[in-house]
Amino acid sequence: MLNEERLKITTLVENTAFKRGFLAEWGLCVLIEADGKKILLDSGASPHAVLHNACVLGIDLSEVDVMVLSHGHFDHTGGLTAVLGAMGKEMEIIAHPSAWDLKYARRNDPEWYEYCGIPFSRDELERLGGRFTFTAGPTWITGDVVVSGEEPMTTDFEAPDAILYLKQGEGFIRDTVADDQSIYIKTNLGLVVVAGCAHRGIINVVRHARELTGMNSVYLVLGGTHLFTAPDVQLEKTIEAFRELRVEWIGVSHCTGMKQSARLAQEFGDRFFFNNTGTVVRFPLEVL
Repeated sequence: MLNEERLKITTLVENTAFKRGFLAEWGLCVLIEADGKKILLDSGASPHAVLHNACVLGIDLSEVDVMVLSHGHFDHTGGLTAVLGAMGKEMEIIAHPSAWDLKYARRNDPEWYEYCGIPFSRDELERLGGRFTFTAGPTWITGDVVVSGEEPMTTDFEAPDAILYLKQGEGFIRDTVADDQSIYIKTNLGLVVVAGCAHRGIINVVRHARELTGMNSVYLVLGGTHLFTAPDVQLEKTIEAFRELRVEWIGVSHCTGMKQSARLAQEFGDRFFFNNTGTVVRFPLEVL
């Protein structure tokens, strides 16, 4: 089990920035340093923010050991070409096979679908050094760090957004976001769960983390919780489930939503924090 002093999590890209010098954008990119490995989860929405913020933080992207794609949406993959270029080497990218599905969102106009998938071809990314490892199952990066693989939906109050679709032939079908995955870290303090977007439900994510790792204690849930489109009843049931699961700390980002974040802060007090662009988390929990 990982000694907590060998774990550090830095958020390179997130929707908001409350520190001088950082760029914020709708998206997420998180660097996890665990047990001697540097793992980059996602790349933000554009080449600009991730490279700028890495420079501000003094992070050398060429030192990253492996990349993980939480899912195949543009706001998590739009910085891929810039990141691979900065790495300047072959880089394993762990992803679910469905990450390359043709992903669309249908908003106000029922006849208009907007592409929201990966904005690059696989060939383009491979020319820059990307070497994809596709699997729907879990991938253990170290003995204590695992990419979740497909996260089963076991709650009765969580579901992917109704606006998300996949293009198949000339038509569209609902997207269950099967490619959505997270990173789980086993530590002496308990589980640390880092979610990209939690499209399939943050409680489903935490439940799967406990089952996959065999650990019941959850020390920290960090990242996107995709509550910004959730009805109030789902938010309240999520809060109830966090309490039942005895989650010690909650640090939210990206798709959580400001109103929903405020409700979580009201409920969990000092055990809650905003995980913004530039946030550095050390353990035992210290937010810098």
